[in-house]
Amino acid sequence: MTKESLFGLSLFPYLLFLWFITKSGKLPKLALWGFYGTLIFVAVTIPAGIYAQSVYGTSLANVDWIHGGAEAFLTITNIFLVVGLKSGIDRALAKTQD
Repeated sequence: MTKESLFGLSLFPYLLFLWFITKSGKLPKLALWGFYGTLIFVAVTIPAGIYAQSVYGTSLANVDWIHGGAEAFLTITNIFLVVGLKSGIDRALAKTQD
């Protein structure tokens, strides 16, 4: 199995995870946006990698302006995740202290 096919297959469990976590309604919205942002990051990075290869003849990691933009977006989604999950933890702790 190639790494590309394994990557493609890995999207199905992630999509299933997103469906269940969205349906549950228990995850803070900001964290949910972070998980969806990660999916958007993957969706944008694939064509960006193809662009880097076709225009610059190298991988995405070697084209600083594209790679930096992609990583900046991933950083923002990670911040959403952390802040959203932290707010959920704080909310749960506040309920237990009441």
